[in-house]
Formats: sequence, structure tokens, C-alpha cells
Amino acid sequence: MQITNKIKVFFTFFLTTISVITYSQSSRFKVTLDAGHGAHDFGAVYSGRIEKNIALAVVLKVGKILESTPKVDVIYTRKTDVFIDLIERADIANRADANIFVSIHCNANKNTAADGTETYVMGMNKIASNLEAAKKENSVITLEKDYKQKYEGFDPNSPETMIGMTLMQEEYLDNSISLASKIEDSFSSIGKKIRQGGVKQAPFMVLHKAYMPRVLIEMGFVSNPVEGNKLNSEEGQDEVAKAIADAIISYRNEYFGNGETETIDSKPTQKNIEKPIKDTSNSIKSKSIINTAELKNAEIKKETSGIIYKVQLSASIKKLALEPKNFKGLNSISMSFDNKVYKYMYGETSDYDVAKKDLQLAKNKGFGSAFLIAFKDGEKVSIQEALK
Repeated sequence: MQITNKIKVFFTFFLTTISVITYSQSSRFKVTLDAGHGAHDFGAVYSGRIEKNIALAVVLKVGKILESTPKVDVIYTRKTDVFIDLIERADIANRADANIFVSIHCNANKNTAADGTETYVMGMNKIASNLEAAKKENSVITLEKDYKQKYEGFDPNSPETMIGMTLMQEEYLDNSISLASKIEDSFSSIGKKIRQGGVKQAPFMVLHKAYMPRVLIEMGFVSNPVEGNKLNSEEGQDEVAKAIADAIISYRNEYFGNGETETIDSKPTQKNIEKPIKDTSNSIKSKSIINTAELKNAEIKKETSGIIYKVQLSASIKKLALEPKNFKGLNSISMSFDNKVYKYMYGETSDYDVAKKDLQLAKNKGFGSAFLIAFKDGEKVSIQEALK
């Protein structure tokens, strides 16, 4: 009898320990850092300023800062001078179930006076300069073996051939814009020139294949003697790395908590951004009002005042009946239709603590990428604003 009791105690302790470890791991914020180019792929080269080396140096510096931050895990696509296929870079992030993917590069232009930073989000924008930037980075795939088969006929010289493959882009677009905006704001705070609005949209293959909020940073022009030499210096790299790391930490703190207390892991896709975030010819804006034209059964309630929290479960181009069997047994499902994508939400409460419990339940049911969203008087607001 004593042996039996000891076995029961042991298994109870074992299961509790596993549960704690699992929760602890899930509460960590995971960042995948991607240093552009590598090995025989030098990237842009001007007067001894080599993009692949600068990108790697900055990534390692960003990683060092983040690794010293509580509850942040860093995954690197490369830490040495090696060549990694574009699709593998994204898959490294996918396999790690990273919360964000940050690809770091340097820009270049035949006009050596060109300078400034740009941060791109995945999208099908057809502005010529954005497409040229995508062509330059996508051309890397021609160095890969069997790239035509691997990328299903994608032509790096014609980024438009990626059109139609936009489901994940739509799901994470607003979240990516939020992260990109923080990065450009951080660059601005250290005196760097923000090029034509900073945040832009273009069809980068490395971003397309990463299934999470993701951005591609052009830290400045190695073709510009002044800016290029700064990027090629230890001091310049330290400055840029800190700006990028500060932006990532700010993003983490806003949406995931500051790491000092246990928080529920969430992946929001939308944040209010009032101003245009790239050149005025075709500005991107984060949407703050849900389109209710396609809402069924449980509509977003536009109350006269107050905050409402919901859990966003998923986004899809497929319209599903709002029945528990389609959502792993969850009830109280609502739906919105926005940008040709159906977004499915669970629960509705004005109590943030209840909302966090709803989020944990959704995750326990298998919705690992679920996240909290908030509405004020029917308008979408950030969680931080809602908590105020």
C-alpha cells in the first residue's frame, strides 16, 4: 500500500512538473533573426562594404541584447558565413513557432546619394521602387539548386507571380505593420533618415513563407559612402542593433507583457496606426473598424461606451458555419469579413481577466496562434489602449 501511494505521489509530481514546464515554455517570446545573404551570396558590395557581413554583425548584436531580456528566446537562421535557402530561413522560424520573424539587410542604389532606412512588410504592392527592392532580394533564389521546382514556378524577376498566395499575409499584415512602425520609429529616435515614410509593402519570398508577423529591414545604403561607412563600423552597428532590439522589446512589452510576471502568450494581428506609414502615393493604414457586413449570429456589439475583449482564433478565405463542431467545441463564436478574409472570434467580455482565461481555453483547445483583441464603442483598439 505504501509503495502504491508513493507511485501516485510520484506521478502527480511528474505531471505537475510537466504542466509547469509546458506553460513556462509557451509563455516565452520567441524571435527569429535572419541575417540576409551569406557565403557565396555577398549581397550588395561597395568599396569593401559587404552586405552579408554587416547584416550578420548586426543580427548577432541584436540577438545578444534580446538574449539578456527576460523570457525572450532568440532563434538565428545563421550565426556564421553560410548560405541558407530563402525557404529554409522561413521554415526555421516556422519550426520554432516563433512569435515574430525579422530579416535584416542593407540597401544599395546606383545613385550613391540615396540614403535612409526602410522596413518592409509582406504584400502585393505594385509601386515600382518596392517591386525593385523585392526583385533584388528575391533574386537570391537563383543561387539555389532546383529553385524553379522548389518555388513552384515563382519568377524572382516578376514578384507579381506571387499574387494569390496571400492568406497568411492578410492574417498577419496589421501586426507586421505595427512591428515595422516601431522599428522605423526607433531608427528615427537615433537620428537616422526615414526613407519615404519608412514602412512599405512588397512581395518578398522570405517573408511570404514565414507564417507569423514578419518584417524585412533595410538598415541603410552601403552604396552611400557616409551611411555605408557608418554601417560598416562597430559603433554604427551597435547603434542600429540597439534601435532594432529596443523596437522588438517595445513590441513584446505592448502585446505580451514585460516578462516580469506570467502572461498569456498571444499573437495580435491588428493595432491602431492613425498616420500613413509609407509614401503618400499608396499609403498603408492599419484598419481600426471591423467590417460588419458579413457578421452572423453574434455580431460585434457597438455599445454606447465601454471596452469589449474577444479572442481571435483564426483567419481564412473560407466561410464557416459558426457552430462548435467547426471550432473544436468552442461556443460563442463571432465572425467578421475584412480584406476578403473571414476572421473568427471566441467569447466576449468587458473583464480583462476573464478574457485571458478565454484565451487560455482557446489555446488548450488547439488554437495555438489565438490572441486577444479589444474594441471600444465598436472600434478596434490596441490591448494597451483598452487597459488604460
